Amino acid sequence: MSLFKGQIGPPDGSKPPIPEEGDAVLEKLAKKVVQWRMAIPAILFLESVKPLNYIGSQTMVFFEPIVQTIFNFRDYDTLRATMERRESVEILLQKIEKYDAALYEREKKIRKLIKVEKKKWKWYQRYLGIKTPRIDLPEDFDKSDNDQKSVSQ
Repeated sequence: MSLFKGQIGPPDGSKPPIPEEGDAVLEKLAKKVVQWRMAIPAILFLESVKPLNYIGSQTMVFFEPIVQTIFNFRDYDTLRATMERRESVEILLQKIEKYDAALYEREKKIRKLIKVEKKKWKWYQRYLGIKTPRIDLPEDFDKSDNDQKSVSQ
């Protein structure tokens, strides 16, 4: 018989940390945060409120009637249930960082491609911006959620 109830020590690695549908909702949320270019503010906010994740999930219960009119209720309920677990905030942070790093690498490749293409332009296209050609991205670039096919500068 133990004095403490529940698990003491590090989490068990054999069982999944969060359910499958909770992981899918966190994945969706991380993609939206990176798509809106709010990765750094989201990371700062989540790191600062990490110890209060259970209180935050209960606040989500309080605001449920208001949010229910705007958002998909099933995803909101799944997110609330997922955020009750302590490790869910860290998993969300890792997902946001992963997608933000992938977006940064893609943008870095695009900037490099634009720089190479601009060297082929004539002087009036490069310096005056007159009749600038359209730059089409190759197919090997990862497609982001905004499906931007070409960039014009």
